[in-house]
Amino acid sequence: MLGGTTFVIVILFLAIIFIAKSVKVVPQGYVYTVERFGRYTHSLTPGLGLITPFIDGIGSKVNMMEQVLDVPSQEVITRDNAMVTVDGVVFYQVLDAAKASYEVTNLKIAVLNLTMTNIRTVMGSMDMDELLSQRDAINARLLGVVDEATHPWGLKVTRIEIKDIAPPRDIVDSMARQMKAERDKRASILEAEGRRQAAILAAEGQKQAAILEAEGRREAAYRDAEARERAAEAEAKATQVVSDAIASGNVQALNYFVATKYVDALRDVAAAPNQKLVLMPLEAASVIGAIGGIGELARDAFGGGAGGGSGIPPRPRPSGAVPPVSRGD
Repeated sequence: MLGGTTFVIVILFLAIIFIAKSVKVVPQGYVYTVERFGRYTHSLTPGLGLITPFIDGIGSKVNMMEQVLDVPSQEVITRDNAMVTVDGVVFYQVLDAAKASYEVTNLKIAVLNLTMTNIRTVMGSMDMDELLSQRDAINARLLGVVDEATHPWGLKVTRIEIKDIAPPRDIVDSMARQMKAERDKRASILEAEGRRQAAILAAEGQKQAAILEAEGRREAAYRDAEARERAAEAEAKATQVVSDAIASGNVQALNYFVATKYVDALRDVAAAPNQKLVLMPLEAASVIGAIGGIGELARDAFGGGAGGGSGIPPRPRPSGAVPPVSRGD
């Protein structure tokens, strides 16, 4: 009875061991490879899987999720012999668990060294300026090269990013001086352009001012000519009126015309700026006498005689003057 109980316990224990060896639970995101006597047979996907106990075994537990691998800093010599320090990151995903397990030893180290080697190759074929300005092109070239190289391992490299490019300190200082010189150059060009525009605007303003001044002079000359024309017309009209009055026998109009011209002439002589000494009869009596003499000449010319009906009184004779000789003598 005791032996039968022990046998049942042993059978149950072996059954438990058999079930534990044959049932495998694969978590999500992983794939287990199954080996039979050390040889790969198939893979277990996420979920519950069964294998033959004591014959089959789990070879590798492969992570099928996308993984990130940090690339440590390394020094790279560019094509123009500049030393730069570069680091980056690699994103990859296992697509074939069997290849990732049996085609390469230590997958992460292999991907890391392959990436570092290609970084030196790609960036070493470029100049310093290209490294600093074409980072996207560097990432694309690295991605194409590394992805092609890791394809036999059942991997898919999804992204490679260069995190930092650190040139030496002296090159950084040279770049800063170059940038400053470029900015000074652009500032000088803008300043020169501003002076040029200012000179053009000033010349344009002077041109417009000269044009307006010439227009003003032309308008003023036109107005002056028109004024002179109007004055000449008025003078001609006045002369015509006087001539008509003289022709009709009105001597007073002639006396008025001559006296006006005489007074204007005296005024112009008095207003002259020269320092000459002018001797002429400036007394009012002399002026009136001259006007009266002109009137007598007009009466003689028109035949009015001394007793004519002109209505002008005889001119007073200055003292000491010689009396006129009558026509009857």
